Amino acid sequence: MPLVEVTHAPSVSEDTLRELASVLPHLVSLAVECPEEPYDGALQPGDVEIRFRRLGPFDRCGLPIVIEVRSKWFESRAADRQDRVDGLHEEISKATGLTDFGIYLSLPIAAWSQND
Repeated sequence: MPLVEVTHAPSVSEDTLRELASVLPHLVSLAVECPEEPYDGALQPGDVEIRFRRLGPFDRCGLPIVIEVRSKWFESRAADRQDRVDGLHEEISKATGLTDFGIYLSLPIAAWSQND
Protein backbone atom coordinates (compact mmCIF):
# COMPACT_ATOMS: atom_id res chain seq x y z
CA MET A 1 0.00 0.00 0.00
CA PRO A 2 1.64 3.22 -1.11
CA LEU A 3 1.38 6.34 1.03
CA VAL A 4 1.26 9.53 -1.01
CA GLU A 5 1.67 13.06 0.29
CA VAL A 6 0.97 15.99 -2.00
CA THR A 7 2.41 19.26 -0.75
CA HIS A 8 1.17 22.26 -2.69
CA ALA A 9 1.41 26.02 -2.82
CA PRO A 10 -1.68 28.07 -1.92
CA SER A 11 -1.85 29.15 -5.58
CA VAL A 12 -2.63 25.61 -6.81
CA SER A 13 -6.29 25.47 -7.75
CA GLU A 14 -8.82 23.16 -6.14
CA ASP A 15 -9.61 21.75 -9.61
CA THR A 16 -5.96 20.74 -10.03
CA LEU A 17 -5.91 19.09 -6.62
CA ARG A 18 -9.18 17.27 -7.36
CA GLU A 19 -7.73 16.00 -10.64
CA LEU A 20 -4.59 14.78 -8.86
CA ALA A 21 -6.72 13.03 -6.25
CA SER A 22 -8.54 11.29 -9.08
CA VAL A 23 -5.54 10.05 -11.10
CA LEU A 24 -2.91 9.40 -8.42
CA PRO A 25 -4.25 6.11 -7.00
CA HIS A 26 -4.10 4.32 -10.34
CA LEU A 27 -0.89 5.94 -11.61
CA VAL A 28 0.99 5.39 -8.35
CA SER A 29 -0.19 1.76 -8.26
CA LEU A 30 1.16 1.22 -11.77
CA ALA A 31 4.44 2.90 -10.86
CA VAL A 32 5.12 0.71 -7.82
CA GLU A 33 3.67 -2.54 -9.17
CA CYS A 34 6.02 -5.47 -8.69
CA PRO A 35 5.86 -9.29 -8.50
CA GLU A 36 5.68 -9.13 -4.69
CA GLU A 37 2.73 -6.69 -4.80
CA PRO A 38 1.03 -7.00 -8.19
CA TYR A 39 -1.59 -4.47 -9.26
CA ASP A 40 -4.74 -5.96 -10.77
CA GLY A 41 -6.32 -2.63 -11.68
CA ALA A 42 -9.10 -3.02 -9.12
CA LEU A 43 -8.27 -0.58 -6.34
CA GLN A 44 -10.05 -1.08 -3.05
CA PRO A 45 -10.52 1.60 -0.36
CA GLY A 46 -7.24 2.04 1.49
CA ASP A 47 -5.03 0.56 -1.26
CA VAL A 48 -3.43 3.96 -1.82
CA GLU A 49 -3.51 6.55 0.98
CA ILE A 50 -3.25 10.14 -0.24
CA ARG A 51 -2.83 13.22 1.93
CA PHE A 52 -2.85 16.80 0.67
CA ARG A 53 -1.01 19.49 2.60
CA ARG A 54 -0.93 23.18 1.78
CA LEU A 55 2.41 24.94 2.29
CA GLY A 56 2.45 27.14 5.35
CA PRO A 57 4.02 30.58 5.72
CA PHE A 58 7.34 29.15 6.94
CA ASP A 59 7.62 26.23 4.51
CA ARG A 60 10.10 26.55 1.68
CA CYS A 61 9.61 24.76 -1.61
CA GLY A 62 10.92 25.53 -5.09
CA LEU A 63 7.96 23.92 -6.86
CA PRO A 64 4.22 24.54 -6.60
CA ILE A 65 3.55 20.81 -6.16
CA VAL A 66 5.72 18.06 -4.68
CA ILE A 67 4.38 14.51 -4.58
CA GLU A 68 6.07 12.12 -2.16
CA VAL A 69 5.37 8.42 -2.68
CA ARG A 70 6.39 5.92 -0.02
CA SER A 71 6.02 2.24 -0.77
CA LYS A 72 7.53 -0.83 0.85
CA TRP A 73 11.01 -1.76 -0.33
CA PHE A 74 11.35 -4.80 -2.55
CA GLU A 75 14.48 -5.52 -4.55
CA SER A 76 12.45 -5.57 -7.77
CA ARG A 77 11.16 -2.06 -7.03
CA ALA A 78 14.50 -0.69 -5.98
CA ALA A 79 16.32 -2.00 -9.07
CA ASP A 80 14.56 0.45 -11.40
CA ARG A 81 13.28 3.13 -9.06
CA GLN A 82 14.50 6.04 -11.21
CA ASP A 83 12.66 4.65 -14.25
CA ARG A 84 9.56 4.20 -12.09
CA VAL A 85 9.57 7.78 -10.79
CA ASP A 86 10.39 9.23 -14.23
CA GLY A 87 7.51 7.23 -15.74
CA LEU A 88 5.15 8.35 -12.98
CA HIS A 89 6.12 11.98 -13.59
CA GLU A 90 5.42 11.59 -17.30
CA GLU A 91 2.05 9.88 -16.74
CA ILE A 92 0.88 12.50 -14.23
CA SER A 93 1.87 15.23 -16.66
CA LYS A 94 -0.06 13.52 -19.49
CA ALA A 95 -3.14 12.95 -17.32
CA THR A 96 -3.30 16.42 -15.78
CA GLY A 97 -1.38 18.79 -18.03
CA LEU A 98 0.88 19.74 -15.10
CA THR A 99 4.47 20.58 -15.95
CA ASP A 100 5.89 22.28 -12.87
CA PHE A 101 5.98 19.62 -10.15
CA GLY A 102 8.32 17.09 -8.60
CA ILE A 103 8.00 13.52 -7.35
CA TYR A 104 10.04 11.85 -4.63
CA LEU A 105 9.84 8.06 -4.52
CA SER A 106 10.94 6.51 -1.26
CA LEU A 107 11.16 2.74 -0.74
CA PRO A 108 11.72 2.18 2.99
CA ILE A 109 12.04 -1.19 4.62
CA ALA A 110 8.66 -1.30 6.30
CA ALA A 111 5.77 -3.41 7.49
CA TRP A 112 2.02 -2.75 7.53
CA SER A 113 -0.83 -4.14 9.58
CA GLN A 114 -4.52 -3.35 9.83
CA ASN A 115 -7.68 -5.01 10.99
CA ASP A 116 -10.07 -6.50 8.43
